Amino acid sequence: MPGDIIFGRTNGSIRVPGPIILIRANGEEVRIDKETIGFCRCGASKDKPLCDGTHREIGFEAEEFKILMAPADYDA
Repeated sequence: MPGDIIFGRTNGSIRVPGPIILIRANGEEVRIDKETIGFCRCGASKDKPLCDGTHREIGFEAEEFKILMAPADYDA
């Protein structure tokens, strides 16, 4: 059975499956109970590391990508 998939959306954010607990640099833990969470990859978000949609305003361009997370029992 495959693991989770992380998506880099065309001209947009990096999408990861949720829910998650985000631990900020200051140690603050933020629980995000969404099905998917967007992380900034344009560098312009005012809520880094989370995406706030600013990539659309600044004309950010990037190709899409996918990362397949190996399941815990994956044997390379």
